[in-house]
Amino acid sequence: MSHESDSFIDEVTEEVRRDRLYRLFRRYGWIGLLVIAIIVGGAAWREYANNQRRTAAEAWGDAVLAAQNSDDPVAGLAALDGGGNANRTALGDLLAAGAAMEADGQAAAQPYLERAAAEGGDDVLTDLARLKAVIAAGESLDQADRDAALTDLSKPGAPFRLLALEQKAVALIAADRNDDALTLIREIQNEDGVSQALQTRLAQMVIMLGADLEDDPMGADATSPDNNTAPAPADAE
Repeated sequence: MSHESDSFIDEVTEEVRRDRLYRLFRRYGWIGLLVIAIIVGGAAWREYANNQRRTAAEAWGDAVLAAQNSDDPVAGLAALDGGGNANRTALGDLLAAGAAMEADGQAAAQPYLERAAAEGGDDVLTDLARLKAVIAAGESLDQADRDAALTDLSKPGAPFRLLALEQKAVALIAADRNDDALTLIREIQNEDGVSQALQTRLAQMVIMLGADLEDDPMGADATSPDNNTAPAPADAE
């Protein structure tokens, strides 16, 4: 008898629990459904947004290729529509500057480089455009402006610090300040992250200045017949 009573109580208790759960679901179940809908909708929106960005990037890439293969690549690249994306607009101007430099020399690239530097996009692209503009301008750029630009571009943490320091050394050599140039070259050689190409160009400057290569990190490699040439102002790597 006791066993039947306990079984009945258990059944009643279970029924009460089910009834409470049902009432809670009716009262608050919509919250769970809303959360699920938000999660699913958010995932769908992210996929849609990613697809839109991917499609826009592919379309812009196709436009770049078409401009480069056109009869006038400089004009085609300069006319690229960044679609409101400052980085793409700046990159288009940088590409136009490169095409202009190949076709007509550094001076022709200057307007596009100045425009790229003023676009206000990614800091790395902006600094690259500024450095290329300084190189393209060469001695036509006011010395004070050149020094100010290179000082800013060579500050610690700047993405093209070493290349800007190299241009400082080139400017010192052009100004017949060979001792100062050599001191700066030695400092650059001791910096972390100096590429082999930059080390080679620095060693060539040392040779041109008639200094001893004994302390030069590239050593004899820089004196090989293929490398023993006077340095030209380096473009950004």
